[in-house]
Amino acid sequence: MAEVGVAFLSAILGVVFDKMVSPEVVDFMQGRKLTEGLLRKLKTAVLSVNVVLEDAEEKQLTKPFVRDWIDELKDTLYEAEDILDEIATKALRRKLDAEFQTTAGKVRNSVSVFLNPFIHRLEPKIQEVLDRLEHLAKQKDFMGLQVGVLGGKQYPERLSDSFVRESDTFGRDEEKKKVIDLLLSSDASGNEMCVIAIVGMGGIGKTTLAQLVYNDSSVEQHFNLKIWFCVSEEFVVLNVMKSIIDQSATSSAGDTKGPENLRERLQKNLNGKKFLLVLDDVWSEKPIHHEFLGQLLQYGAQGSKILVTTRNESVALAMHAIPPHYLNHLPNNDCWSLFEKHAFRDGSSNADPKIKEIGTQIVKKCKGLPLAIKAIGDLLWSESNVERWTNILKSNLWDLPMEGTNILPALMLSYKYLPSYLKRCFAYCSIFPKDHIFEKDQLVLLWMAEGFLQQSKIETMEDVGKRYFDALVSRSIFQQTSRVTNSGFVMHDLVNDLANFVTGQFGVTHLVGDSSNEIGKRTRYLLFSGILNNFRIEEDLFKAKQLRTFLALGLVRKIKMPRTILCLRVLSLIGQEITKLPDSICKMKYLRYLDVSGATFNRLPNSICNLCNLQTLKLAGCWNLDRLPRDMWKLINLRHLQIDQTSKIKEMPIKMGKLNYLQTLSKFVVSKHDSGSSIVELGKLNLRGKLLIENLQNIRSTKYALEILKGKAYLEELELKWNAPIGISESQSGVLQNLQPHQNLKSLSFRNYCGRSFPNWIGGLTSLSKLALIDCNYCSALPPLGQLSLLNQLLIGGLDGVVTMGPEFSGNISNSSMRPFGRLKILILANISNWENWVHLGEENEVETFSQLKGLYIQKCPKLRGRLPVYLPSLDKLVISDCEHLESLSIDSFPVLTSMKIIRCDNLEFVALAKQDEHDGLLSKLKILLIDDCKKCELPMHQQFSSLEVLFLKDCCDSLTSFPLDLFPNLKSFQIEGCRNLQSLEQHGGDLVISKIGIWRCPNFVSFPKGGLRAPNLALFSLKNCEILRLMPDKMHLLLPSLRYLKLVNCPEVESFPEEGLPSNMKKIKILTFKKLIANPWMETLSRIEWLKIGDYELEDHVESFPGELLLPTTLTYLCIKSIGNLKSLDKEGFQHLTSLVQLDIIDCRKLRYMPEEGFPACLRFLEIRNCDRVLKEELKDKKGEEWLKVARVSNITIDGGYIQQDYEERWSGRYKYHDLKFELLFYDIKLKRSLYDLEFE
Repeated sequence: MAEVGVAFLSAILGVVFDKMVSPEVVDFMQGRKLTEGLLRKLKTAVLSVNVVLEDAEEKQLTKPFVRDWIDELKDTLYEAEDILDEIATKALRRKLDAEFQTTAGKVRNSVSVFLNPFIHRLEPKIQEVLDRLEHLAKQKDFMGLQVGVLGGKQYPERLSDSFVRESDTFGRDEEKKKVIDLLLSSDASGNEMCVIAIVGMGGIGKTTLAQLVYNDSSVEQHFNLKIWFCVSEEFVVLNVMKSIIDQSATSSAGDTKGPENLRERLQKNLNGKKFLLVLDDVWSEKPIHHEFLGQLLQYGAQGSKILVTTRNESVALAMHAIPPHYLNHLPNNDCWSLFEKHAFRDGSSNADPKIKEIGTQIVKKCKGLPLAIKAIGDLLWSESNVERWTNILKSNLWDLPMEGTNILPALMLSYKYLPSYLKRCFAYCSIFPKDHIFEKDQLVLLWMAEGFLQQSKIETMEDVGKRYFDALVSRSIFQQTSRVTNSGFVMHDLVNDLANFVTGQFGVTHLVGDSSNEIGKRTRYLLFSGILNNFRIEEDLFKAKQLRTFLALGLVRKIKMPRTILCLRVLSLIGQEITKLPDSICKMKYLRYLDVSGATFNRLPNSICNLCNLQTLKLAGCWNLDRLPRDMWKLINLRHLQIDQTSKIKEMPIKMGKLNYLQTLSKFVVSKHDSGSSIVELGKLNLRGKLLIENLQNIRSTKYALEILKGKAYLEELELKWNAPIGISESQSGVLQNLQPHQNLKSLSFRNYCGRSFPNWIGGLTSLSKLALIDCNYCSALPPLGQLSLLNQLLIGGLDGVVTMGPEFSGNISNSSMRPFGRLKILILANISNWENWVHLGEENEVETFSQLKGLYIQKCPKLRGRLPVYLPSLDKLVISDCEHLESLSIDSFPVLTSMKIIRCDNLEFVALAKQDEHDGLLSKLKILLIDDCKKCELPMHQQFSSLEVLFLKDCCDSLTSFPLDLFPNLKSFQIEGCRNLQSLEQHGGDLVISKIGIWRCPNFVSFPKGGLRAPNLALFSLKNCEILRLMPDKMHLLLPSLRYLKLVNCPEVESFPEEGLPSNMKKIKILTFKKLIANPWMETLSRIEWLKIGDYELEDHVESFPGELLLPTTLTYLCIKSIGNLKSLDKEGFQHLTSLVQLDIIDCRKLRYMPEEGFPACLRFLEIRNCDRVLKEELKDKKGEEWLKVARVSNITIDGGYIQQDYEERWSGRYKYHDLKFELLFYDIKLKRSLYDLEFE
C-alpha cells in the first residue's frame, strides 16, 4: 500500500524542487550567501530522497513501517513548500511596495527595514527542514533503498467525453429487464411498502444498473415523476426531502425553513403522483428511515415505487424491500467487451494477438468488477507497447488484499500511472464527502489556489485546470452525474476510498456525527460539514497550525478562526454567520481563495488589499455589503471577483483597470460620482463568462462607452441595466450604440433602457442564443431578430411602445434562404400593454418561420386582438393569460400541441378550427388543458380528447350542464370549479383510468352516473361547496377500490355514504361542514382509516365534547379537529383506544378548555393546539396545572405555531405529519427572474 503513498509523495517532491529553482526564489536570494547555501543543501537533500522513490514503490509493499517514514517526509516537504511560498510572497511584496511608493528613497528605506529581519527569521526554518530531510535521507540507507528511475512513462490522455454512457454497459440486459418488471408490476400481495433493492459489492455496477432502469423509456412512460438521490453513508431525511422537492419542480425547497414546511411542500409536490424514487448507495438500517419511505409512498399515487441500491442485504431487509435483486459479477465475455471499449482506440483488440492475450489475463485479475475493468482499460488506452502491458499484468499490486482498506488493486494501478501533476489534484478531492457533486470550474479554482496547476505560456491556469479535470474524467476518476441532476461529476465510493488512503492524515473530512477522522498537527486540508459545536471546531483548528484548506459546507455554526492559522491558501465560509471580517485577515499572506458568500457584514477591511496572492474572491449574496475596499486595485493576482446579489453596492473601487489578470467580474456598477471607477476602467479588463453592468444612466458621455466591450471575445453572457425608466433619453441610445459587444456573445439582456430604438449591432451577433428585452418602454419597433440564426430563447417584456409586430421583426429575408427564427425554441411575450396586432409575412412564408418553436407564452397583453402565426409545426406548449381582448384562437396549425393553458381571457370563446371536417382529431393530441376565468369560453364537446390526461376548468363553460366522462378515455386528473350550471357527471362506457376528481363551487351539481362511478384507479375524490348535493356515488366500495382520500367540504345536504360503506383501502378523510352526515353511523365503516380531519362551524349548537358517540377507528395515526365552535372538552373514552395515533391537531376550537381525563395514549408524539382557549394555552405554556399533566408525556407540543416541548431529533427527522393531497399546480409556467439566463421553464 505504501506504493500509492510514495507515488503521491513524488508529486510533492516535484513541486518543491520546481519552486526552489523558480525565478522569484532565485532572484530574491541572490547575494545572500548563507541563505543561498542552505537552499542548495536543501535541493541536494530533496534529490537524494527523490532518487530512491521508485525502489521504495516496490520494497515498501512488504515493510509496513515505511508508512511512518513516508508521512514524516510528506510533512517535511509541506514545510519546505511553505518556506518557499514565504520567500516568493516576500519577493512579490517587495516588488509591489516599490511600485506603490512615490520615491526611490522610501523604497530603499522600506526594503532595508523589513528584509534583514526576514532573512534572519527564515534561515533557522530552512536549517530545521534541512536537518529533517538529511535525517530521513540517512534512514533510507538503513532501509536498503536503491537508486532507481522515477516515474516511468506516462500514459496518453483520452478525450474528456469517455465517461460512462448507456452504450458503455455490457452484460446487464437480463438484470435490467428483471428490475423494470418489478417496477412496472402491480403489487398483487397488497404490500404497501413498494421498495425494491439492488444488492451487490462495491464496484459491481449497482448504480449503473439503476441508471439504465431509470432512463428506460417504459419506465419514463409509466411514472408521472422520477427522482434520483444519492444517499451514501449518512441517510439525512431533510436532504432527501429537499432533493425530492427540487426535482419534482412544482416548487423549490430553496427558501423553505423548518422540517414542517419541508414536509408540507414535499406532499404538495408529490401530490398523489405515481413516482419512482431511486435512493442510491444506502447504508442505513434505522427503522425511522423505513417509516419515512412509507410516508413518501402514501403521498404518491398507487403504483409508486422506491428503488434502493446497497452493498448490504441487511439494509434491504430494514427497508422492508421485496426479495432483493442480487447483482453478480460480469460474465467473462462481457468483461472483455467492456475492457475493449475502454482500452483500445477503436474499441477492438484485433491489432496485436500478444496484447490481446495479456489483456485477457489482466481482465481475469479484475474479477468481474466493471469499475476495475474500466479503470485498467482507461489506463492502457491506446498503449501499443507490449512491455508496458506486461508490467501492468505482473505488478505486485494485484496481490494486495482489500481487507481493511477497500482499495481495489486495479484502482491502485490506475493511480500509480497517473501523471505526477494529476496526483495531487486527485488526492485533494479526498476531503469532499462521498457522493459530493463536483463542479468543474469550482474545483479548478481550488486546485489553482493550492498551486497544483502548472504554468503555461499558451494556456490560462484555468484552462490548464480544466484539462487536468478532463484527464481525470477520461480515466474514470470522475463520472458525470445522471442526466436527471445534470449538475456535475461524482467519484465512485471506491475511488474516494483510494483518494483518502493517498492523502492519509493530511486530509480530514469532518462530518456531523462522525468522530473517526481526527484533526492533528499534520492536517493540511480540512472540510467541515453539518451542525457542529462552535467550541470544538476552534479547539480542533488550533491543532492544525499549518492548515492550507478550510472548507465549511452545510449548517456549520458561527466560526472564529484561530489567529495561529496563517498558512491558509483556501478559506471558504459560505453562508456562515459572519458579521465582520477582522483586519488581521491580511496576515493570511498565502491566501489565494476566499469565499464568504452570504455573509452579513457591510464592509470588507481595507487590509484585505494586502493579500497580494489572492486569486479568487467570492462575495455573492452579501446583501448588506455597500462598498468594496478602495485599494482593491492592489490585488494584482486577482482573477475572479463574484459580487452577484449585492444590490447595495453603488460604485466600483478606483483603478479597477489595473487588475490585469481579472477574468471573472460578475457585476460592474457605473458610479454617479468621481469616487469610483468609470466605465473606461472596464474596457481595460479582459473578462470572460458573465457580466452585468448596472446604472448605465450614469455614463456622462457616449465617448466613454466606445469600444468598451467589443474586444471581449471570451465574454459569453451580458446584461445591460439602467435604473427604472423616468423618461425618454436620447443619450442612452448613443451609449448603447457604443457598447457593442463581440460577435461571440451567446446571451444578451437589456433592462430599463430608455432610448427610442435598439442598436443596429444586435443583428450582427451571429452567436447569440438567448436574448431578453425587458422594460424598454420607449422603443416602438423591434430589431430584426429573425435573422439571428442561432437564437434559441427570446423574451420580450414590458415594451409599452410596441403597438404592432410587423415583418421587420423577422428581418429582411427577401434575398435570403435563411428561415427566420429557424432555431427559436422558446418565445415569451409579456407585459406589452399597447400591443394590438401581430402582422405576419403571409401564409406562403410563415411555413418557414418559427419552424422549431416548442413553447409560446403570451402574458398580460390586454390589447392584443390579432391572430397568432399561421403555422407552428413544432409547438408543444401554448400559454395565453390576461389578454382581455383576444376573441379567437386558431390552433388548427399547431399539429403537435400537447399542452394548452388559457387564463383570464374574458372575450375568448375558445378555439377556432379553420377546416372543421379536416381537423376533428386535432385536439386529440392534447395532454394538458387548463381554462381559467374565461367567461365566454366553452369546451368543444364535439371534439376528440383521446390523449387528454389533465383537465382543469375554472369559472368557464357556463353552458355545460352534464360532463361526458366517456369523451376523455385517458383522463387521469379532472378538476372543475365554478361551473355554475353543471348538474351531473355522465358515464356510459367502460371503466375510466382517472385517478383524481375534484368538483368545487358547482352550486347546481346534484348527481353522479347512474349505477355508480366506474373508476377503479381513482385515489383522490374531492367535493367542495356543492350545496345541494345529497347523495354520494353508488357502490363506492366496489367501483372505487383504489380510493384513498375523500374530501367533503361544505356539502351540507349530504346525509350519508352508500349503505355498503366506503372502499376498504380508504386511508384519509376530510369532512368539514357535515351537520346532517354526523348524525349517521358512517364512522363504523372506516375500520382502516389512518388520517381524519373533521369539523363544522355549524356544530357549535350541540357538540361540546369530542368524540362523543363517534367511535374513532383504532388505526388512526393522524387526527385533526377543526372549527367546532362550542367544543369544550375531549373525552377520555374516545382517545385511549387510539393505540396508533401519532399526531393530533386541534385548530380553531376557541372554547376548548379540557384535555382527556387520563391523558393521551402513549403512542402520541406530536400535539398541535392553535387558536383555542386562552387559559388552556397559558397553562400549557407554563407547564403547570392539571391540563399540563395530562399532556406532559407527549414529546413534541406546539401552541400557536411555537414549540413548548420538543424532541429535537424526532422533530427534524421523524415527524409523521400529513397534509391535504392536492391537484396539479398548473398555473406558473414561467418564473421571470433577473435576466433571460435565469429563466426557469416548467
